[in-house]
Amino acid sequence: MKIALLGYGKMGHAIEAFATKRGHEVSLIIDENNLDLLTADNLKHVDVAIDFSTPSSVLNNIEACFDAGTPIVVGTTGWYGQLQKIKDRCESGNKTLLYGSNFSIGVNLFFHVNRVLAKIMNAYPQYDVQVEEIHHTQKLDAPSGTAITIAEGILGGLDRKEEWVNTVAGTGDEIVAKPDELLIESLRIEDVPGTHTVIYSSEVDEIELKHTAHNRAGFALGAVVAAEWLAGRKGFYSVEDIFEFNK
Repeated sequence: MKIALLGYGKMGHAIEAFATKRGHEVSLIIDENNLDLLTADNLKHVDVAIDFSTPSSVLNNIEACFDAGTPIVVGTTGWYGQLQKIKDRCESGNKTLLYGSNFSIGVNLFFHVNRVLAKIMNAYPQYDVQVEEIHHTQKLDAPSGTAITIAEGILGGLDRKEEWVNTVAGTGDEIVAKPDELLIESLRIEDVPGTHTVIYSSEVDEIELKHTAHNRAGFALGAVVAAEWLAGRKGFYSVEDIFEFNK
């Protein structure tokens, strides 16, 4: 496949390495230095685009790919408030988009186990639950998209929690969650690729479900696999559609 990379930071470089290793060609790279090259004409010459840009540029990148008829894999987070609008535009225009808060195989296994555990914990109201996420200080959005997906998995299975709330440690604006709120605590620490923990706590013990990324390789490989899976498809997909254990 010929691939366009939209965003060329650390993730973009890692994706390029995996794509090349798997026999693909990265024929177009767009970052903040050459935005003038993000044209329908250029995008029409690639088979798929992979976006790991920024929350402020991702919507424009999606629209550019839609205009060109180029399938796009979106790993950028921080734009999900517009998700329904983009889905409607994708489906009505017969376009192709696959999005995900995290493309790592390990994280998607974590998502699945998290949903199963939340349903089990309905029978044990003595346990309160919260989510903790730790990322590098360059991460622009909080909570992380992965943490939001985890929280939504809990809310979908645990009846005693109605909505999630977020607090960023060290800002001075920390909050205390109400009993029906699911707290997501965000921490920003240098050189942490991503650590997510679900903590069920009672007066007598604590249960933790944890995923620790050692580097960006899992995310990058997963994005390339998602691009391969998307080939020849039309429609609006999430990364969950790729994995058999979700079916």
